[in-house]
Amino acid sequence: MVFNGVEVMTPECTHPNELMAPRLLDVVREKLRVRHYSLRTEQQYINWVQRFLRFHHHRHPREMGAAEVTAFLTHLTVDGGVSASTQNQALSALLFLYRQVLDVSLPWLDEVKHQWGQTRLICYTVLH
Repeated sequence: MVFNGVEVMTPECTHPNELMAPRLLDVVREKLRVRHYSLRTEQQYINWVQRFLRFHHHRHPREMGAAEVTAFLTHLTVDGGVSASTQNQALSALLFLYRQVLDVSLPWLDEVKHQWGQTRLICYTVLH
């Protein structure tokens, strides 16, 4: 396609009359807005989904399961040193992605949530 005298690459469709499927993050954003989530929550959920996808080398979430979610949450704790509330926010974003956006039945993700609540790393500070 040529735009203002410059050739521009466009994504190809398999059929000329077919519309492009919306991008995953755009769908996440739309679902959050329809449910009246705050702008800050929207920004953070998008951030967590992006980090999750980047961590797994941009595989589609439908291709992943409990092992990948657990690996990501463990990475946040061990390598990222994030707090329990941050872990919960990341998990909430992934639950939203799978339940509300992808409409995936999640018995395995409920197990992750249950196990994750029991396996959090807790750090104590000793005061002298």
